[in-house]
Order: sequence, then C-alpha cells, then structure tokens
Amino acid sequence: MTNPADIRTIFGSNLKKLSVGYPSITYLAQELGINRTQFNRYLSGESFPRPDILDRMCKFFDVDARVLLEPLEEIKKIDPSPPDFMGDFIVSGALDLPEATFPSGFYRFSRRSFLYPEKFALGLVMVFRSGRHTYLRGYEAPHAMRIQSLPTHSELREYRGVVLQQEEGIAIIASRRGAMTSSFNYLGRIASFNNNFWVGYITRTVPENSIGLRATRLVYEYLPQTPAAVLQAARLKGLCEANDLEPFHRHLLRTEFAFE
Repeated sequence: MTNPADIRTIFGSNLKKLSVGYPSITYLAQELGINRTQFNRYLSGESFPRPDILDRMCKFFDVDARVLLEPLEEIKKIDPSPPDFMGDFIVSGALDLPEATFPSGFYRFSRRSFLYPEKFALGLVMVFRSGRHTYLRGYEAPHAMRIQSLPTHSELREYRGVVLQQEEGIAIIASRRGAMTSSFNYLGRIASFNNNFWVGYITRTVPENSIGLRATRLVYEYLPQTPAAVLQAARLKGLCEANDLEPFHRHLLRTEFAFE
C-alpha cells in the first residue's frame, strides 16, 4: 500500500507537470482559490489537499484522483476522435492543425461586448495540443458573470473549446461547463509585423430576439510567451472603451462600423 509520504511525493510531481504552461504559481493559486504558501507545500510534497480542494484541482486540470497515486504519464487519457458517423465530415486535416498555422500558447482577444455593445471585451485564452487535437481554455471575467447574475467561482467561469482547421483559417467551438449555450469563432491570419494576429468573427447561440448582439468581429493576438506579457493581459481582462483598446486591435475591429 502506498504510504502518505509517497502520496505527497507523487502528487507534488504531478502538480508540477500540470502547472507547466500557466503564467505563474500565483496565477494558478488565485484561479484555484488556494493560498499560495499552501500550493507550494503541495508542489514540494510536504502535504496533499483535502478532498474538497483535490476535487477543485482535478476539475481545473481535467484529471481524476489518480494524480495522488500514479505518475501523470501513466494515467490514461481518452482521445476523443470523432465516431465513424462523422468520419467523412470532420476530416483528418481539420483535426491535425499544424503548430505553424495556430501555435500553442497564450492569446489575447478582443471583441465588442454582446450585452453592452458600446463597450469592448478583452480576454485571455490558452491554446494547447493533446494527441491529434487542438484545444482552447479560458475564463470569463468575474464581473461579466455578475452582470448576468451567474456565479463567479473559477470552476463555473471556465470555458473550453476545440480548434479545427478550415480551408482559409480556423474554427473554434467553445462553451462553459454545464452551459446550454456555446460560441462559434472563425479566424484567419492577417499580415502583421510579427505575423501574430488573426481576425474574424464570433457568434453566440441565443435566440434571434435575445437582448444584445449575436455576432461581432473578433481579434486574436498571439502574445510573447513570457510571464510578464501573459500576466499583463490577464490583468486587463474585462470590459473597456474603444479608446482603451490596443491601437492595432481597434483598427482590426473597425470599431466605428457595425458588423455585417
């Protein structure tokens, strides 16, 4: 039987691997609602979490409680390949999205707010790959949830998506956990100084008579993959005025024109 010291060591090692790719330990601790000092104790193998905290961490990292007992690389993961029924409709090329076409890492995005069209939404997402698939993950800003009378816990603010290659760009389908709505994004790369911008549109699945917008322009910017750049983008998440947007974001969004 695995003793407590072994459990702490295995969990600490797994947690270090799961934490790779996030801006910082401080960022992770805040998203998980865990004291940073305690988080560091988990990483060093000095302690392991209570059941409620373990459940929160498993949901955040999309793993199960085997992280206490088995090395991460030995925990089998399901590769959700499309069933045969869809095999000829979601073709292999759509799943095998080349890194050069849409790199893994952190992106800043901007768009007009769906609920407050006079304002603009800024966000941060992480793109990563697992097997043949490309995924996206991000968090709604807390105040964006409050104005919709929705809970602000990080677990409920999280959204995930799958990224598919298209003939002249990429498509993203994303949703929050347990939500009955989703969004569809289409983006195409554009010429820019660092070749790090994509522009297109986003639509949300709401009825035609819904309050607010259902579709608007969307800009993605691939950030320098440094903690400083990612944390700055994270701090700016939320709603802002057009004049507060980065100049090139404002230009690409064509803020003075309605989306058609």
